[in-house]
Amino acid sequence: MVSAKISRLVIIFYLLCGILSGKVYKFDLDKSLVKAMENSYQMQSIREELKQAELNLKAATHMFRTNVDMNFTLPGYSETIQQFQDSLGTYYTHIKQSIYEGNLTISQPLPTNGKIYIRTGVYTLQDFHRTRSDAKLSTRIGFHQPLEAFFTYNSLQASLKEARLAYQLQQKQLERARLNIEYKITNSFYQLVKTREMKRISKQALKNQKEAYELALNKYKAGLIPEVQALQMEVDLGEAQNNYQNNCASERQVANDFKQLLDISLSDSVNLDYELEYETIYVDQEKAVRMGLQNRLEIEEQRINKKLAKLNIKEHKLNGQITGSISAYYDFQGVERGVLHPGYYDLFKGAYRNLADRPGNRGVSLNISIPIWDWGVNRARVEAARSRLRQSKYAIRNENVNVKKDVIATVDRIKTSLDNLRLLEKNVKVAEKSYNISKKRFANGDINSQDLALERDRLNKTYISHLDAFISYKLSLADLKRKTFYDFKNNRSIY
Repeated sequence: MVSAKISRLVIIFYLLCGILSGKVYKFDLDKSLVKAMENSYQMQSIREELKQAELNLKAATHMFRTNVDMNFTLPGYSETIQQFQDSLGTYYTHIKQSIYEGNLTISQPLPTNGKIYIRTGVYTLQDFHRTRSDAKLSTRIGFHQPLEAFFTYNSLQASLKEARLAYQLQQKQLERARLNIEYKITNSFYQLVKTREMKRISKQALKNQKEAYELALNKYKAGLIPEVQALQMEVDLGEAQNNYQNNCASERQVANDFKQLLDISLSDSVNLDYELEYETIYVDQEKAVRMGLQNRLEIEEQRINKKLAKLNIKEHKLNGQITGSISAYYDFQGVERGVLHPGYYDLFKGAYRNLADRPGNRGVSLNISIPIWDWGVNRARVEAARSRLRQSKYAIRNENVNVKKDVIATVDRIKTSLDNLRLLEKNVKVAEKSYNISKKRFANGDINSQDLALERDRLNKTYISHLDAFISYKLSLADLKRKTFYDFKNNRSIY
């Protein structure tokens, strides 16, 4: 006996230590959502993907800005063998050369996928065999324009368009992930609410059954009812105790799932702040369908795939068409050659004098590329791209139907849950009143224990049905919100 008491005290001690060591949180639904958004791995991952898309868009946009590049060769060293032949025979000589070169290029891309540029550079060559050096100064202004950009495919504009589409898609995906997490947390929150309400209902049922059992036992002892009715009450009491214990275990499991979603230690405690109250929210089915078709990511993805497929067709067509480009330039050059044992200052001074005296160079060219025969490779690629475009059109039509069906079913579920909730509110009051009357009738001997048990079960089922209808209504509203990107409670668009 003493050892049993000590064991109980030890268990109680460890339980108290566990409670005292853990934190106690109090959450309503809004606080749960805020914490989940902060700690969710999925949200962090999607935010990084959005950041990547944003940076890609920034890069594609900045491709239209002026670029400045510098290139250096410091040095370029080479050794070659040169063959000489005279009356004495053939012999070979090592030619050793060292090159230093630097260029500065300022390039301005054009919206037509061409560019205007200015390039200035210096160049020096030192020949160790002949002990001589060359130097060159040059400045070139140039222009280059692909002709196909005017008629078929502009790769610069296409890259920008693809980056914008990818960014829009990532924005949608971030919002969808947020709404999915919001629904997941809402579902977990109300599942915990349900288990705690079920625990409360079963506890109240256990209390009612204890009272009924004690009343039946007293009536049996007084000889007012047969023993079988008292025994039946004892069996019902055992079932009520078992049901309460099961609900306690279920509540602990669901609470741990909820803690995991919020990234809370399982040793911590969570108190919920909630009320089983609701407000009637009117949902216009036509508006819900319209918002779903307008905002659903599945449709937007197919629309983007359709646009990308069109760009892909243009790109593949380009490979099988006549292409060309226009290039033009005007440059100045100054050269100093064959200086023996020069200093760099004198070498470049001579090149600069030559630059001032020498007339500029100019040139213009038209380049044409005509594909002749590729065994149908490009035609097959174009047809494949057209097939993907048709596939995107089919997918858009199919997704439109799916979204309509999904949204209509969710709106119907909201209306059904709301109607059930209103009806069951009345049923709860009626069932409570009926049970109280039955308890008095059982005490007066007007009904037996089985009749009282039926009334008790009816009351418990009514409580549970009302709870299910309430949670179904709340979750259906959250589900509609993520399926339409529209908050019908506050009449505002999410995206």
